[in-house]
This record gives sequence, structure tokens and C-alpha cells, in this order.
Amino acid sequence: MNGSITPVLNALEKAIIGKPEQIKLAVTCLLSNGHLLIEDLPGMGKTTLSHALANLFGLEYARIQFTSDLLPADMLGASIFDVQSQHFSFHPGPIFNQVVLADEINRASPKTQSALLEAMEERQVSLDGTTHALPTPFFVIATQNPLHQAGTYPLPESQLDRFLMRITLGYPNWQAEKQMLQNDGLSKQLKSVISNNQLIDWQEQVSKVHTADAIIDYILRLVSYSRESGLFTNPLSPRASKALLIAARSWAWLHARDHVIPEDVQSVFASVAEHRLRSATSDSDLSYQVSEKLLSAVDPIAA
Repeated sequence: MNGSITPVLNALEKAIIGKPEQIKLAVTCLLSNGHLLIEDLPGMGKTTLSHALANLFGLEYARIQFTSDLLPADMLGASIFDVQSQHFSFHPGPIFNQVVLADEINRASPKTQSALLEAMEERQVSLDGTTHALPTPFFVIATQNPLHQAGTYPLPESQLDRFLMRITLGYPNWQAEKQMLQNDGLSKQLKSVISNNQLIDWQEQVSKVHTADAIIDYILRLVSYSRESGLFTNPLSPRASKALLIAARSWAWLHARDHVIPEDVQSVFASVAEHRLRSATSDSDLSYQVSEKLLSAVDPIAA
């Protein structure tokens, strides 16, 4: 493990007990300068994880509770007329923070969900003909309830594709939950262990991790199989190819390697790919455990 980020991982494991793999994936997403979707039942620690990440990385944090009556202006902000100056002035919404928790994102209407698209892709917000830049770094963590629960709207494919990774926390084991009860409130006491500049420097280091042509070809074979096999109505997009590449680089850097190996791609593949795929033979809301089928069908070494 990369020694420079070990203190961050150790602190996160005290806040989210018994989920080291999910923690590493969440940090990988942040190092990749991407956005994270956490899908799980209520009360699994989704909010705790996002708040802990913001605290440890010293980032400005805002939580937006998505509801059926939430409007885009409630999230983005609005221009309000000032009677004294006789001019409109822009009042930024909570989206203008470095870490934004979009809590229960699929409880809002599609119109409100779509208001996030420009912010997530372009790192900016356009309102009333004016473009407002978002802070750097900018990281959206969205939580999503299972679609069988009442009052949920499915996220459109264009929205899902903008999340670099999706993870699920799941129930903790007995010992982890007992430890959590004994240490209740610890995550709120977490303090920053690195600065913004340090995080940006790590993200630049990730972008320079060497990726051989053979690894890029492996990623392309995985993506091509999703498009040509006929198994998926929504195969992997070019954005997914880029996501696999940067996530694999981040995973390699996290494990103190200066180059990507096939195992790095395989380790992040499920989190990067599964929420983007929809099975052609099933009406299920999302394709689960399709990564094993893809990974087993595509050889890391070209024939």
C-alpha cells in the first residue's frame, strides 16, 4: 500500500468498520477525480463515508437531501433582484462545495437529477446566460436507494454514466457492528490529515502512472465485448473506457506501483462497469454481477 495515503485509509476504516475494500474503491474514485454512487438500503453508512472523506481530505462539504419537490434552483442557486442596487445578484446553492453529498438522489424528479449533469461533467454551472465555475477539487457522492422502495425514480443512463464508480456497502459482520456501536460518533471527530494541494498533487501523480499498450488493448477488448456480444442493451461507452483507465491507474498508485497491471483493471472493473450495463435478456433495473461474465470471457493477454 502507498505509505503516503495509509493514514487516510486507517482513519476511514475507523469510521466505516469492516469495509476495507469499499473504502479503497471510494478513495480510488476521489484520486481519479471522479464521482461516486453508493447504492444501498438506508442506514448502511453512506452518509458517514462521504462526511469522513470530506473531513479527512479537508474539503468543504455540503449535503443536499433529494426529495420529490426539490427544484434545480434549490441545488444550483439563483439570481435574485436587489432593489437597492437595481441589479440581479447570483446566490450560489450548495452545489458550490468541494464535496457534495446528493443524498437519496433517486427520490428527486428526472428534471432535478438532470441539473447535475453539467456540474458533474464540466465542473461548472450555467444560469441566466452566465457560467459559474465550481471549486477544485469537485467531488459528487450520490446515495441511491434500491428501486423497489417507494418514491424512487430510476436514474437515466446519461446520469449513471457520469459516475466514475458505484459501490455497495452492505451489512457489517457481527464484530464490525459491535465495534461500531462501541465507537459511535468517531467519524464526526475525524480531522483533516492532508491539504487540498496534497490531494491535487496525488491526482496528478495518478495521471502519470504508466499504462502499457497491452493494458489499453485489454481495456478495449473488455469494452468491445460488451458492445459485440449482444448481452447488453446498453454496452460500455467511450466514457467508460476512460473511467476504467483512470481508475486502474489510481488503484495501481494506491498499491504503490508506478505502472498498471491487468489485476488493477480487474479490481476496479465491477465498480466502474456494472452500473453502466443493462442486460438484453432481463428487465431488471440494473445488471448485477455481470463483471464476472465479462472478465472471464476476455483474456488479459491478446491471442
